[in-house]
Formats: sequence, C-alpha cells, structure tokens
Amino acid sequence: MSEERQRRLTLAATVLGSSLAFIDASVVVVALPTIEGDLKLGLTGEQWVFLAYSLALAALYLPAGAVGDKRGRRETFVLGVVGFALASALAGAAPTGAVLILARGLQGVAGAFVSTNSLALLRESYGREAGRAVGLWTAFTSVATIAGPPVGGVIVEWFSWRWIFFINLPLAVATIVLAERGRCPQRKREQVGRLDLPGAVLAAVGFGALTYGMVEGAAHGFAAHWWAFLVAGLALAAFAVVETRVEEPMLPLTLFRRRNLAFSNLETFLVYGSLGGFFFFFTIYLQFLGFSPLQSGLANVPGSLVMIVLSARFGRVADEHGPRLLLTIGPALVGCGLILFSLMGEKSDFWRYGIVGLLLFSFGLAMLVAPITSTALQSAPPRYTGIASGLNQTVSRVGNLLAVATLGFVVLLVYEANGGDTGVALARHQHDPTLHSASVAAFRAAMLVAAGLAFAGAIVAWFGISNREARMSQEDTAVADVS
Repeated sequence: MSEERQRRLTLAATVLGSSLAFIDASVVVVALPTIEGDLKLGLTGEQWVFLAYSLALAALYLPAGAVGDKRGRRETFVLGVVGFALASALAGAAPTGAVLILARGLQGVAGAFVSTNSLALLRESYGREAGRAVGLWTAFTSVATIAGPPVGGVIVEWFSWRWIFFINLPLAVATIVLAERGRCPQRKREQVGRLDLPGAVLAAVGFGALTYGMVEGAAHGFAAHWWAFLVAGLALAAFAVVETRVEEPMLPLTLFRRRNLAFSNLETFLVYGSLGGFFFFFTIYLQFLGFSPLQSGLANVPGSLVMIVLSARFGRVADEHGPRLLLTIGPALVGCGLILFSLMGEKSDFWRYGIVGLLLFSFGLAMLVAPITSTALQSAPPRYTGIASGLNQTVSRVGNLLAVATLGFVVLLVYEANGGDTGVALARHQHDPTLHSASVAAFRAAMLVAAGLAFAGAIVAWFGISNREARMSQEDTAVADVS
C-alpha cells in the first residue's frame, strides 16, 4: 500500500474518530427533554448531562496531548476511541441519571485523547502538507458537529435517545480499522522522560474548576461559587510553578515565546468563545421564534456545505501565502454575521437577515478554522505537536464554555432589565408581548457581545500573527520530515 493511501486512511480515521467526540458534545442537547422525561433528571440533571462531557474535555486536553507525544500518537488515539466506545455503551444502557452523568464524564475523558491526538497524528503523517490535511479534517468534523442536532432529532423522534450513544459503537470499530490500516512509516519521535503527572492533575483541576465556577456561577449566583475560582487560581498558579521546575514539563512555558503560538491561541480563545455563544443560543432562539427543533438544526446545513467546499482550500492558501490575512478577515465576517443575527426579532426576519448572516458567518468560519488550527500546531517544534494540539483545543473549549456561561448571564440580565420578571428567557411559545420583547432584547445583546469577541480575534490576528514565522515553522517541519 502506498504511503499516500496510508495517509488518506489515517485522515479518514481522524475525521471519523474526532466526529464521534464532537457530535456527542452537541447531539445530546436535542435529546435532553426526552432523557429527562425517561430518567426524571430535573433541570439540574439535564445541565450536568451536558456539562460532565464538556468539563472533562476542557480539563484533559493538555494531558491527553502530552500522553500522545510520549506514548505514541496513533496508539493513544486508538485507545481513546476504544474508551469512547465503552463509555458510549454505558451511556446508552444507563438505568439512572447518575449513571448517565458518569458515562458522559467518561466519554469526555476518552474524547480528549481522541480529538487531541487526531490533529497531532495528522501533522505527524502529513508533515509540511499538514495545512491541507487539517483543512479537510476541519471541513468534515465541522459538518459532523453541525449535523449533530438534526441527526439527533431524527434518532430521538424515530428510535430512542439511547441510540445516540449506541450508534457510536460501529463507528468506533470503523475508526480503529482505518487507523490501523493507515499506519505510515513512523517518523523519528523523541521519547521525553516521564509523564508530568503533577502538571496534568493541576491543569485538569484548574481548568475544570474555572469552567465549573463560570457555568454554575452564571446560572445560580457567583457568590455561592467563589470557592471554585479560588481553587482554579491556586491550581493554575501551582501549575505554572511546576512547569518551570520539572525536567520534562507537560506544557513548556517557553513555547509561548513563539509569537504565532501565543497569538493564535489568544485568537482561538476569543473567536471560539464567539462561536460557542452563537451555536448555543442561535438554535434556542430559532425555536423561540417558532421554528421546530429539526428546522433549527437544519438551519446550519448551508454553513456545513460551505465548510466542505472551502476549508481545505483556505488551509492550502494559508500554507502557501501565510495565515495572517485569512485569520483577520475570517473572524471579521463571523462578527458581521452575528450582527445580522441580532436584527432578527420575528420569524420572518430569518429570511431577511438570517440567511445573509449565515452566508457571511459560514464563509468566515471556513476561512478561519483550518488556518488557525494549522498555525497553532505548526508554530510548535515537531516534538511538541501533541502538546500544541492539546493546548489549542483546551483554549478553544474553555473559551467556548466561558463565553456560553457569560452570555447566559448577559441574557438573564437584559431579560430582567426589559421587564422579564416572570417566565424563562428565550422560552418557546412565549406569547406575552413584554416577555417576548425582553427575550428578543436579551438575544440581541448576546449576539452583539459575541460579535465583539469575533472582532477582537480579528484585531489579534492582524497585529499578532506573523507570516514570516509561519514560513519558518513550515521549514522546520520539512527538516524534521527529512530526518
């Protein structure tokens, strides 16, 4: 079998494996009302079915990347897929809400090892051509993520909510087969000491506590969750100290001396916060305006088509001409799309403003995601590819969760300030004129804040990203490929 075919099989494996992890982050949202009725979770239980997965991902991306660098990226990726399949089986068979929440947390643990090492494995397999491969990976995994809600709606409506988990089992088997058949001649990889367990634990505790404090604080009051921020601050401070003293740190802080690595991750934090706010509130708001859950999910299909067609091409453009311009224009287009979404006050406004907003948003997203991911990975030395991947995905996940929590707080404040003293903001079938108007104002505020994050990301790219450094990183990768 030719090396090129092996690379393609590896690409297919990473796309399928990462799609499993990404879909389960979104598809469960559609099924939550049905799950709640079956397992009697209550609202808090519903929240934790979603949060247990997301928190585990955010907390373990960095350790997962470090494990892949030290133990082998393909091997770690495959073991992650196996773990994800086992956790999915437990989730599908869960007899109680507590078991389901536990299974979701285990899915998140395994998903961190899958998604982080999929990107590192691509760079290891494709070398200096990784930008195009990451573009293809981005296109298809983004489609899977966006397709999650409508597909979940179909499965829940026609079959059972348990099948949103059971369907992962045959897909996991296919992923493992593709990964094993796609084994390329392994490039030399430095084995660097022991795993930095103290750093891994502190990073997990720090990011987990910070995310927990923001999410729960926004929902139930920050005063009651001050301790989470204290724990997060102490853990992250201790993490920084440990990483400067251990012989082989999990996150070498010297990496941040590389301009593109620092600024691409700062942009990732801002822009993925904007994207997280959009994906969470936009689907809810469409249902508030009168669209069905399935229709709300299908509204993202045009954007997925744009991603399929353009992501790999934009990744190639970034490889050939540098990522700076794309990383500036992309977030700016996303921000413009979000402003148009903020103008939707009635169902008919979707056809007036929403369609154009989706086009701008989709083009901006396709222009952004592959170049920013490739830049974040290539800006690190090849030996630290897994760590760079884990760092970038940690930043994106934490930015996403913190933004959703913050925008939720904004929605609540604006809703109450505009007369929403009863009911629930953005609730379906909200016919009272005052409450309806308050929800519209709340959504508008959330979209404007999200747009501000996107525009801030564009500014960071324009002033921070260096095309010259990107070309030098590509040359370093080419030298590593030869050696």
